[in-house]
Amino acid sequence: MTAITLTLKPIIQLTEKEFYQLCQANPDAKLELNSNGELVIMPPTGGTSGNRNFELYIDLGIWNRQAKLGKAFDSSTMFRLPNGALCSPDAAWISLERWNRLSTEEQEEFPPICPDFVVELRSVSDSLKSLQEKMEQYMANGTRLGWLINPKQQTVEIYRQGKEKEVLHQPSQLSGEDVLSGFILDLKEILI
Repeated sequence: MTAITLTLKPIIQLTEKEFYQLCQANPDAKLELNSNGELVIMPPTGGTSGNRNFELYIDLGIWNRQAKLGKAFDSSTMFRLPNGALCSPDAAWISLERWNRLSTEEQEEFPPICPDFVVELRSVSDSLKSLQEKMEQYMANGTRLGWLINPKQQTVEIYRQGKEKEVLHQPSQLSGEDVLSGFILDLKEILI
């Protein structure tokens, strides 16, 4: 099953508040609103993808707890990007300095901020093209480092602010570089 994109215009144009209410009324649905105002309905992940996501969260979470440099987020967190899109990457991280600039209300709802770091982990139901477009959108909105992990093809696409995308084939680990200083993701549990 792949994601479904619904064009709502000209019938309706959801405001951010209406979209938030729609998400709250349908907590079991994974929804996003793209910058064109289209509603994107994503299928749930299967067991293998869910496990890969969990392994990624563990490593990012342990590093973040020790480094105390920012806030880490799971795939349930929706961010309001500067271009108006409302997206939830599979994993994300924001520096404490940027996070603390948000009001308590902004932190509670859909934070109006583009993460410094994002990860998209391709599952069998994901279109590679749509994930690549999503990664480009994150970069255009201020993400400094992004990883598109593709277990099926055993590749990782690395996106860096102001640079060309780099594609690694069968890497054993990834570095958080200067964005997540000291973070190393071991890929043996993810690219299996």
